[in-house]
Amino acid sequence: MNRKAAQVHAAPVGEDAVRTMMAELAAAARAAAGALARTSTEAKNDALRAAAGAIRQRREHILAANAQDVEEASGLTDALLDRLRLDDDRVEGIAASLEQVAALPDPVGSESARWFNEANGLDIARVRVPLGVIGIIYESRPNVTADAGALCLKSGNAVILRGGSESFHSSSALVEALGVGLRNGGIDPTAVQMVPTTDRAAAGLLITESQWIDVVVPRGGPSLIERVQRESRVPVLAHLEGLCHTYVDRAADPVMAADIVHNGKMRRTSVCGATETVLCHRDASGATLAQVVGRLLDSGCEVRGDTEVQQLDSRIVPAVASDWDTEYLDAIVSVRVVDDLEAAIEHIHRHGSDHTDAIVTSDQGAAERFLEEVDSAIVLHNASTQFADGGEFGMGAEIGISTGRLHARGPVGLEQLTTFKYVVRGQGGVRP
Repeated sequence: MNRKAAQVHAAPVGEDAVRTMMAELAAAARAAAGALARTSTEAKNDALRAAAGAIRQRREHILAANAQDVEEASGLTDALLDRLRLDDDRVEGIAASLEQVAALPDPVGSESARWFNEANGLDIARVRVPLGVIGIIYESRPNVTADAGALCLKSGNAVILRGGSESFHSSSALVEALGVGLRNGGIDPTAVQMVPTTDRAAAGLLITESQWIDVVVPRGGPSLIERVQRESRVPVLAHLEGLCHTYVDRAADPVMAADIVHNGKMRRTSVCGATETVLCHRDASGATLAQVVGRLLDSGCEVRGDTEVQQLDSRIVPAVASDWDTEYLDAIVSVRVVDDLEAAIEHIHRHGSDHTDAIVTSDQGAAERFLEEVDSAIVLHNASTQFADGGEFGMGAEIGISTGRLHARGPVGLEQLTTFKYVVRGQGGVRP
């Protein structure tokens, strides 16, 4: 896609034109979904591997499109720019993720249960099937384009992608490459489509025209999630903000605690699994917490602490009430001393977002209580919150971390993009 063409498609095109365009996308996706549901695992894998090759072959084109996005970006924080920016390693990572998805087991057609009911002679199986057509609305992360396309394809779903305006050119270039791969692999490229305009009306139509898609997955900030949940007329698989906590228990090893907290916060501050609040048991608030906080400060992280935490280092900034409810997505962390494990759990219940929370401790009893009582999608013991990732769980790529409680929770990978039906085989019987 050349620069002039991209700018034309990125501009608003009028309400009637947007509706017509979206209806055509939806019709093509519905047809592609029907064919894809009957496509063999081998054919899907071949298409994914071909798409990975196409991304590598078009690397320069993709990087040029991304450079245009970065150049035109305005008002983005450093964290959002980091999410937007691609380089050689990230493009290779995108291609490799497609190959990883191809190597994963195909959930479609698998039986999760089967039994024979002797009372009526019925052989009953619960079998996984695709959801159908999935709409995915996301913000400035080009890698989501490829990850979402790959996961939907492997799980037998057609997908309509609506990326953020900041990543429009990057996502367009990636979808072009995916289309080449799908075509070379013998699969209809309309199985993975991108809304070719940044007009906000397109997103509104996608979530309110219930005959077009079967489920919508929003991935972005709170305002995007809230809008989709408020306006959608189709089921929503929500990925909410990651207000993640790491609790340093009184039985925590100081070195381990410092390592885990530092990695949880600073490995990559812009991801939803980054630690935003550190809680520390009062009995560990001396040398252990000083080591934890000192490591953060020395690496350039701003620490906002309560009164007790501020006494540890003159560089610590006083925390205010809003800090306990803030997802910074930056090199900033809030730190609080709590009386005990119960107080830490209570804080997480009050201020957390049900995403990912961790405990650092050598006390197995405390660990088990934390893992049982903290009702988040992901809970960890002696591990960084940055492990909140489908790839780290061995699931390949992911669309996001679902913080809801229906259908899917935690990393949304292949299995979570399927539903099931009951396949019943009889012997000519009728019900009296």
